[in-house]
Amino acid sequence: MQLARMIDLARGSGRVDLVIRNCRVVNVLSGEIHQADVGIADGFFLGFGAYKGKHEYDAKGRFLLPGLVEGHIHIESTLLTPPGFARAVAEHGTAAVVCDPHEIANVLGRTGVEYMLKTSRYLPVSIFFMFPSCVPATALEDSGARLNSVDVEHFLRLYPDRILGLAEMMNFPGVLAGDEVVLSKLKAAAGKVIDGHAPLLSGMDLNGYVLAGPRSDHECSNISEALEKMRAGMHLMMREGSLERNMEDLLGVVNDFNSQNISIVTDDRNVLDLRENGHLDYGLRRAVALGMDPIRAVQMVSINPARYFGLNGYGAIGPGFKANCFLVDDLKDFTIHDVFLSGLQLDEHDFESGNGLPVRSSMNIGAEINESMFEPEKGSGKIRVIGTSHGQLLTENLVMEPLLEDGIPIADPARDICKLTVIERHRATGHYATGFVRGLGITDGAIAGTVAHDSHNLIVAGMNDADMVLAAQEVVRMGGGFVVVREGSIVATLPLPIAGLMSDKGLVEVADGVRELNRATQKLGCSYNPFMLISFLALPVIPSLKLTDRGLVDVDAFDFTGLWTD
Repeated sequence: MQLARMIDLARGSGRVDLVIRNCRVVNVLSGEIHQADVGIADGFFLGFGAYKGKHEYDAKGRFLLPGLVEGHIHIESTLLTPPGFARAVAEHGTAAVVCDPHEIANVLGRTGVEYMLKTSRYLPVSIFFMFPSCVPATALEDSGARLNSVDVEHFLRLYPDRILGLAEMMNFPGVLAGDEVVLSKLKAAAGKVIDGHAPLLSGMDLNGYVLAGPRSDHECSNISEALEKMRAGMHLMMREGSLERNMEDLLGVVNDFNSQNISIVTDDRNVLDLRENGHLDYGLRRAVALGMDPIRAVQMVSINPARYFGLNGYGAIGPGFKANCFLVDDLKDFTIHDVFLSGLQLDEHDFESGNGLPVRSSMNIGAEINESMFEPEKGSGKIRVIGTSHGQLLTENLVMEPLLEDGIPIADPARDICKLTVIERHRATGHYATGFVRGLGITDGAIAGTVAHDSHNLIVAGMNDADMVLAAQEVVRMGGGFVVVREGSIVATLPLPIAGLMSDKGLVEVADGVRELNRATQKLGCSYNPFMLISFLALPVIPSLKLTDRGLVDVDAFDFTGLWTD
């Protein structure tokens, strides 16, 4: 950008590249809506005024919003590569994304992070990164890699403009215990943005955690928790994703004095949800429907996250800001009429330049998959069962009478209890563990997949061992992905050849594949997509009971526990 020339253009001297005329600007800086013509040159907003343009666009009185800024998402959760993801969200007004690639990092380590950086480098949607803090997430599971403070320092130094800081520090017990490895990562990112992840953490423990560096949290589930964390100086991220939806529960914390310290994020967005309901624009519709002022809602998906992450030039319409914006017909449904990124309409941009980078196979099972893997330990008394609730990541630690066959617990469709097995897939350790889960809605067959946060081992849920074996075997054969099996037959598959997490296909094809999985799981008794839910059942950092490849985990005690209570 030639500064002197841009100053002259901003003052009205000469013809600008583009003028968007007759629009109502949703100004997140002044907190108002005002009629204006907007001048654009070299991909930046020049300002408001009677500009003369080489090209002119008549907005016909529509509302002009700043390009949206995603403050926390795992792109891998969409099952799309960065180029496919960028194309999909751009159509919904998203202009910048701050993502945490810890899903692929837990599978492929440095190679995975490099893959995400390289495939997103030249995209029209600006994709920034937070470096994964927990690879592995805990010592209670086996992941495909291990990243330490040296890796943090290396990547922050190598990519200072693209890696903004340290991603969600999930290992809050390690922080509070003064674990040297954990603290070394926080020290390596000192002076950068450090995101938090501390569900239900409270009191003086919260003080210690925030003092260590984390300054945001997206895991709040009620107003009192959100308020306590904001009092401690944390930026509140209200999550409205595909599975985790906390906005309605947290809106009561918002007031005129603290709203600038709150953002709306998605965290995880299912590809089918992305195609049918949108991205952050869905969060806008949801917030307004729940009673939030539209301007405030727009601030929470634009200037608020941009300021939190120090993304100067993003998140607003005004002189010197990047010319990312979109037009909507109203501020209720936010129906998008047109999108501009760097001053150009979407059809003028290339979203394919980042495709084609290969990655190595991520399936390395250390033992033959057979029915012995799915046989739980023998014991006596009652068993611990993971209790699920659709729409929440928190699980219950249930104690229930088992249904027995020859003294061994088996699945119990009458009580909605099915088997759950996690098999290590990265280093051929041969580790696997079996437990039980209630609430999936499966009454028949089995499902399996390689998306299982955060270590992404092979996870299988089912009502009989034979179908579970077949499902697991097919996932391995595909090189990762999702499988649905019923009565000894494979009824649906979705290959995810990129780290067992992402497809090499586009939005429409992947969404159609997920829709086929949904139809297949409905035949098993499910009324929703169970793959999103089981993907979090191996995550031992969110209370209360989870299963990893090493065994059943009591997250509240942050330690292993037995299947049997006696």
